[in-house]
Amino acid sequence: MFTGIVEELGKVTGLDRQADSARLTVHGPLVTSAVSPGGSIAVSGVCVTVTSVANGQFTADVIGETLARTSLGALATGGPVNLERPVPADGRLDGHIVQGHVDGTGVIIESRPADRWHVLRISASPGLLRYIAKKGSVAVDGVSLTVSEISPDAGADADGWFEVSLIPETLARTTLGASAVGDVVNIEVDVIAKYVERLLAAGAR
Repeated sequence: MFTGIVEELGKVTGLDRQADSARLTVHGPLVTSAVSPGGSIAVSGVCVTVTSVANGQFTADVIGETLARTSLGALATGGPVNLERPVPADGRLDGHIVQGHVDGTGVIIESRPADRWHVLRISASPGLLRYIAKKGSVAVDGVSLTVSEISPDAGADADGWFEVSLIPETLARTTLGASAVGDVVNIEVDVIAKYVERLLAAGAR
C-alpha cells in the first residue's frame, strides 16, 4: 500500500518494448536505497515489482494490461516519474490509501495559475468520475490530491472533468509541476468508494 506522498523524482533510463510487455529501468537513488528484487515501487502511481537493483537504478517488468491502462507505455528515456515506496505498517498515512492499481487515465484540459498554487482540470470518463467527489481524495500520477471541483454532469454518460489544486510543495517535488494541457495522467480513485458501491449492490440483491 502507498499513500500518494511522492518521495523522489526519478528518471527513466530505459524502456525496452516487447511484443506485449516492456522492461522499465528507472534511476532513483533514494527509493533504491532500501529495496531488493521482489519489492514494490509506485512509478507515477503504478505499482511495479522490482526485478533488479544496481547503481541507484531499478528494473521492473510491465505487462500488457498495465501498458494499456496507464501512461507507462508512453514514457521516454530521460523523462521524469514520481516514485514512492510502500508505506510500512507502522508508518504515517500522510496522504490517503493508494493501492498503485491505476483505474484509468485522464487528460489535462486546463492549467491555470492561482495566487500561490496551480489548478489542473482533468477530463475523465464516467466510469472514473462516478467515484470522484468534491473534497474527496484522488491519486493523479501517484500524487495524493484533494478534489477541489467537479463538473456538474460528472458521472453521466458523457466525459466530464474534475479539478485539483497544487500547492508549491507539490509543484516542486512531483512531475505535476511541469505538466501541460494535453498530458495524459494516471488516475486511481478512492478504493473505499468502490467497496461501498460493491456492498450496496450486494445488499440490494
